[in-house]
Amino acid sequence: MPPTISRLALAALAVSASLLSVQPAPAAVACDSGNFDAWLADFKTDAAAKGISQQAINAGLAGVTFDQSVLNRDRSQKVFTQSFEEFSGRMVPPRLERGSNRMKQYGSVLSRIEQAYGVPGEVLVAIWGLETDFGVNTGKFATIRSLATLAYDCRRSEQFRAELLDALRIVQRGDLAPGDMKGAWAGELGQTQFMPSSWMKYAIDFDGNGKRDLLHNVPDVLASTANYLVGYGWQKGKDWQPGSPNFEVLKQWNKSEVYSKTVAYFAAQLARAP
Repeated sequence: MPPTISRLALAALAVSASLLSVQPAPAAVACDSGNFDAWLADFKTDAAAKGISQQAINAGLAGVTFDQSVLNRDRSQKVFTQSFEEFSGRMVPPRLERGSNRMKQYGSVLSRIEQAYGVPGEVLVAIWGLETDFGVNTGKFATIRSLATLAYDCRRSEQFRAELLDALRIVQRGDLAPGDMKGAWAGELGQTQFMPSSWMKYAIDFDGNGKRDLLHNVPDVLASTANYLVGYGWQKGKDWQPGSPNFEVLKQWNKSEVYSKTVAYFAAQLARAP
């Protein structure tokens, strides 16, 4: 009688064979590993696995290098130490007349945005003015390079890795070409300084031209800012001064109490401007 093998032994052999046949997945290249190029190559593979097209990956990441100046700025950030009186006194008076002029210039757009989203134009123009001087100073850092640098650095790697993926999604969607993506050193983009994740979530094509353009298109900029505030709970027709629910929404825009109070104050000044 031929020798027999128990079903248990056969099962054990099958498991052993399957374990031998499975190749271990290559380990991801660690942040701050001393080899940015290897890290970037690994990131490209991960981006493709997450559904980002090869075209967007190639266009967005071609020639991207590490930027030490971005890390220097990240390391040298100071806690906001100015009082509300100091900050608002420095920021609001030089912008009040220009803000009032923008209210008139974009009056019909702001009215349509308020009808659609419930956010008053004064609030949007105040944010616009404080963030970039009404689109004049949007920043000159190459966004994708900044995000790649901060994602490679271990301090907030996962946060900025996610933002870098969303920057590539902006490219993939056709909103911006990589060469146009310039902004603040930490990756904020556009005239009211959206991180790529906020761009993907809240950017609006308000004028219907087929693109969400927060760098050049003022109706898109203002409507997207309104959409962001609504996303965090803005209540139509309610006050925005400190102590109100809408003020808490302004703090979701910028967690600094002084900055949020300055937005509220600037908006109130614009509401009273002739």
